[in-house]
Amino acid sequence: MEVVHAHCAGLDVHKDTVVACVRHMTDGKITTTVRTFNTATAELLALSDWLSAEVVTHIAMEATGVYWKPVWNILSDGEFELVLGNAAHIKNVPGRKTDVKDAAWLADLMAHGLVSSSFVPDQTTQEMRDLLRTRKQLVRERTSHTQRIQKTLECANIKLDSVISNVVGVSGRRMLEALIAGQTEPKQLAAMAHGRLQATPAELEAALRGRVTAHHRFMLRLHLDQVDSFDEAIARIDKQVSDNDQHFRAAVELLKSVPGIGSLAAEVIVSEIGIEMDRFATAGNLVSWAGLCPKNDESAGKRKSNRLKAGAPWLKTTLVQCAWGASRSKGTYLHAQYLRIRARRGNKKAICAVAASILTTAYHMLKDGTFYEDPGPDYFDKRNKDQQANKLVNRLQNLGFHVILQPVSA
Repeated sequence: MEVVHAHCAGLDVHKDTVVACVRHMTDGKITTTVRTFNTATAELLALSDWLSAEVVTHIAMEATGVYWKPVWNILSDGEFELVLGNAAHIKNVPGRKTDVKDAAWLADLMAHGLVSSSFVPDQTTQEMRDLLRTRKQLVRERTSHTQRIQKTLECANIKLDSVISNVVGVSGRRMLEALIAGQTEPKQLAAMAHGRLQATPAELEAALRGRVTAHHRFMLRLHLDQVDSFDEAIARIDKQVSDNDQHFRAAVELLKSVPGIGSLAAEVIVSEIGIEMDRFATAGNLVSWAGLCPKNDESAGKRKSNRLKAGAPWLKTTLVQCAWGASRSKGTYLHAQYLRIRARRGNKKAICAVAASILTTAYHMLKDGTFYEDPGPDYFDKRNKDQQANKLVNRLQNLGFHVILQPVSA
């Protein structure tokens, strides 16, 4: 194979060590040098100096958890072309698994240009990504404690979550605080409900009649305090994001014009894919990277599986949530697309298709700097009028009618 990079290196990165293999191609002769470094900052600086002294131009490493990040941070200050490869795409030959051979294998792949670079965002985008990913984790943990509150109420024969959708909302919080304080009279507890609550006083009284013990009050107080701490942490993250989103503000405003995308979802999308779309050759490459397109699994002319790829889980879940919102926005292209695919393929495939359309739209909007323009709910009908007319004629003929089509005069 043709050598693309004559002076390159492969790094086998671990938590405590980095095995570096430098590969030189000079006058048709290949020479390699292998050294092992510690992952402390001083050792990583020594690694950078050694690679510079070896006149290395391109460096390949695997994306191994978070252990590649300290190495990347140090080497990115040098004059190297860094390539972060997907570990699943660059596996070594079975039976040749050692750190030295892994580093040499990476160097060989890099020399022939066979390592596809993973998307590594800039520092500002990484910081925004860390904040919003942490926020999602805190929301999940908050939800877990809310469910534990519901479990404790069930153990105390209190059916509050059967009549109130949010037990830690305004009405539910008042009743919980009263229960913790020792109030057990159902009528007085029901009177604390907000006036706009749909449940009737009789339903609330029936749901609030139970057997609350001191143990239940302790558990309720414990979980409510946890919910409050998570609310405070989420509020701090929101403020930090708001104070440092100048770099993303224009892109967020663009994405908010898409049906189903709110402010938080727009911030998550931008933090995951960045604002520079030149990193992805086409919208299809971005959709594939996100894991919203079927994988290729075909043998002997038979399609074995059309399941979605693993992709980017943080981005995919957000896009699916946006797709559910867009599917309910009547009178839009995305709503029409959802109904059209759902009739043939079902809910799940329809939602995934809408999510892929949203990401494709976001790609072009960020690349061109334009706001969303909805093609309209009748886009699919106008796209191929003859096909749509034939479909309707066939339906009428199946019902026993004779149909003659005549164009409307202008």
